Amino acid sequence: MSVEKIIGDWKRKLFKPIYWLEGEEDYYIDLLMNYAEHKILPESEAGFNLSIFYGKDANWSDVVNACMRYPMFAEKQVVLLKEAQQMKDLEKLENYIKAPLASTVFIISHKEKTINKTTKLGKYVKKECELFNSEKVRDYKLVEWVTDYLKSQDFTMTPKAIQLLTEHLGNDLSRIVNELEKLTLNIGQRKSITEDDIEKYVGVSKEYNAFELQAAMSKKDLVKAMQIIQYFESNPKAAPIQLILPALYGFFSKLYVIFGMVDKSEAALRPLFYNNPYAVKEALSTMKMYGYEGIERSLLLLHDYNLKSVGVNSNGTSDASLLKEMVVKMMG
Repeated sequence: MSVEKIIGDWKRKLFKPIYWLEGEEDYYIDLLMNYAEHKILPESEAGFNLSIFYGKDANWSDVVNACMRYPMFAEKQVVLLKEAQQMKDLEKLENYIKAPLASTVFIISHKEKTINKTTKLGKYVKKECELFNSEKVRDYKLVEWVTDYLKSQDFTMTPKAIQLLTEHLGNDLSRIVNELEKLTLNIGQRKSITEDDIEKYVGVSKEYNAFELQAAMSKKDLVKAMQIIQYFESNPKAAPIQLILPALYGFFSKLYVIFGMVDKSEAALRPLFYNNPYAVKEALSTMKMYGYEGIERSLLLLHDYNLKSVGVNSNGTSDASLLKEMVVKMMG
């Protein structure tokens, strides 16, 4: 069941006795828990009929006792168990899960992972609960996700601005939404967000970032690449090497894959690059610039310098020095 379907049911006062929210992506779980806490019950009923527990501090018997109470002056009561993955004796909830009270809406958030469905508790969760699995958005879908989210809020963002934002924040949806909310509040009456806005309000330089480093390396522009790395050295938080190397490896890996494709037309390559025509053109240009052997050598160097970045055969070399050394070898 989707987030939209669950909230839609709640708005229509259609409730299941137990909801089990699990998975690696906190954003959707927090969205549902926040709605349950503030919107299911009117304010006049919440004082008597809303109970909130936190897994780290909660005793299973207190949670069950709260679930077994009848609502006061209302049809339903709501019991929330947050961070259930931290709860001791979580499995002792199984008896209540087997026979829940119809007048209680019990909502459990189990973050970071999914429950083992082969355990006794896991089998009951799968059989008796309304189960929602919150999965991470894959990197290749981030541009589409950000675009759709902004569209739902009546905003747009330039492709380069989206690239800057997602490369800086990764696929942490909670952080992305926080930054988008900050951006939409700060741009006044405008409805389009630009790379200038990303630089001003998020703090990502539109000229010195991982995206621009990749572009410089694509053109084998050594001077520009060194300027960007020098900026990183002066601003360590701007683009840590642990973020730069995977991004570059992802880009060059795609180029390596393209060499093995029969159809190398722009239309065939667009799905690899989030349907971004500019990125496809850059990829084709980079392939011509480096050639098959150059791309293969670049991947090997990225692997080698990734090991050095975590201390393997690096002898304490700084991140900036490692990047400079690697870039020179790749362009050579």
